[in-house]
Amino acid sequence: QVQLVESGGGLVQAGGSLRLSCADSGRTFSSNAMGWFRRAPGKEREFLAAVNWSRGSTYYADSVKGRFTISRDNAKNTMYLQMNSLTSEDTGVYYCASRGRFVAGFASQTFDYWGQGTQVTVSS
Repeated sequence: QVQLVESGGGLVQAGGSLRLSCADSGRTFSSNAMGWFRRAPGKEREFLAAVNWSRGSTYYADSVKGRFTISRDNAKNTMYLQMNSLTSEDTGVYYCASRGRFVAGFASQTFDYWGQGTQVTVSS
């Protein structure tokens, strides 16, 4: 059974950085892609970034492009999100997700497994 566990969230000042991790501790299948999503206060969950697990190709939402970097360590079954130049707009709960099949696009409903989320708060 796939079990995704996020870590690395916390409180950071505007302009600062954080690195989130997502470990798949119980993976029994090969992921096609893994991604990061965010739910900001009062907003819908939004896609941030994704990585194709085998090829390593990456995809970003315009809102984080140039500031966030997604990466993965296949040997550790772990995905990362390096977040730089954080602003108060980046405050929210961050979720990692995975899916085992190819699907065009990165809508949240195309992901099968989700972590419990980790809170990121950026103080201005």
